[in-house]
Amino acid sequence: MFEFWDKLTEEQKEQIKQSVHKETYEKGMLMHRCQENCKGLMTVLSGQLRAYILSDEGREVTLFRVRAGEVCVLSASCLMDTIAFDVMIEAMEETVVSVLPSVVLNQVMKKNPYVELYLYKAATEKFSDVMWTMQQILFQKIDKRVAGFLWDEMSHAGTQTLSLTHDEIAKYIGSAREVVTRVLKYLAENEVISLGRGKIHIEDKEKLKSFL
Repeated sequence: MFEFWDKLTEEQKEQIKQSVHKETYEKGMLMHRCQENCKGLMTVLSGQLRAYILSDEGREVTLFRVRAGEVCVLSASCLMDTIAFDVMIEAMEETVVSVLPSVVLNQVMKKNPYVELYLYKAATEKFSDVMWTMQQILFQKIDKRVAGFLWDEMSHAGTQTLSLTHDEIAKYIGSAREVVTRVLKYLAENEVISLGRGKIHIEDKEKLKSFL
């Protein structure tokens, strides 16, 4: 799962093998906050994580999500001096991760420059996702953001029926729940979607695509 694996010594590989372990988190559980803990390098085995920042007023802005098979590098941000902002990571659903503890990761990183290079490279790649998110929030109309979010969720889930609340969508796209509700109601009135309790069904994919 790690790009730097072939660059490790046998001793370092064994050290990692002995320390990596699985952890399971329930939906909505806050599993990391930069200022309070530093778990280490997490790889999502199943489920999904959300990295977000929180304003003083309590508004959440989702920076990016980490899906199964992907590595969450910001959970080891305490090992990178250039990461100065407070990022929180929560489970979007029941999520199983493998964790390479920060203590072990730090020991290996000090002896092997390829590991440190990997961390910063991965963090830089995620920064491009963060910039894309900021562009969406600052420059794109809310109806396009909601439609784009629904389209992406449908594509990843492989189904036209999504288990999402208005509040969850608002958190994921960095908007207010009331605004999201208005947009969803508008899409429902135009027969693009239908709304149920905690469910959104995409009735017409072509109509939804026209909003992108």
